[in-house]
Amino acid sequence: MIISVASGKGGTGKTLVATSLVLSLKDSYEVMLLDCDVEEPNGHVFLGPVLTGHEPVNIPVPRVSKDKCTCCGKCAEVCAYHAIAVLGDSVLTFPQLCHGCGACSYLCPEKAISEAPRETGVVEWGHSSGIGFVQGILNVGEAMAPPVIRQVKERGNSGIVIRDVPPGTSCPVVEAVKGSDFCLLVTEPTPFGLNDLALAVDMVRELGIPCGIILNRAGLGDNEVEEYCREQNIPILLTIPLDSEIARLYSRGITLVAGMPQWKASFLELFGKISEIVSARACRSEW
Repeated sequence: MIISVASGKGGTGKTLVATSLVLSLKDSYEVMLLDCDVEEPNGHVFLGPVLTGHEPVNIPVPRVSKDKCTCCGKCAEVCAYHAIAVLGDSVLTFPQLCHGCGACSYLCPEKAISEAPRETGVVEWGHSSGIGFVQGILNVGEAMAPPVIRQVKERGNSGIVIRDVPPGTSCPVVEAVKGSDFCLLVTEPTPFGLNDLALAVDMVRELGIPCGIILNRAGLGDNEVEEYCREQNIPILLTIPLDSEIARLYSRGITLVAGMPQWKASFLELFGKISEIVSARACRSEW
């Protein structure tokens, strides 16, 4: 089973939930944490993994042979990302705009374009007290996180996989959530929390993935999030109160279950609810 932990905005406690969930499950299941928040991964802060391997993330970018190129402009015409341009008798390439689709090299009538790898990040993996761990790190200055996220996802292929997703609803979030069996959306009871939650719900529904809500810092604001969930028929699967002790633990890099073990039962119950929803959905699709 693959469970994504996402949020419409940053700072809602997404990593707190993801790490607490894997720590609660590790004694009973084979479990992995994939840190797909490649622009700012921090799962390692809470799990302290031993890293045992790494590999670069490359995307293929065009390399133009001046001897073969006739500057016909076909490559610039087919590039949807404006990563290649033909100006007179010169061809300019912009590697940081290139998505590595290969259309320019495939469609070049003179076969003047080859592809060369360009490193955009790295994927690292290891383990932490029985938990498999994978994280991606996007190189500073790079704009495209999805290639790194895809390579992180490729290594999460056994047992129960928990994906810590980037905040928001942009392309990196969509890439990280795609292929999940369930998406946990972590929010807080504030107007900003509700606004961004609604956007995240629209996203997962568009992807056809069932979702449930974790209401963090309950007691902070109003009841608008709960009313929204009732109207949209979205279950609130776990409520975490506004608690200064939880904040103190988090500031010291201690996840909720590690610092307050009584929460383990709540996260195991949460997993049970998710399993029931996923199983019921599978049964309906078979019918």
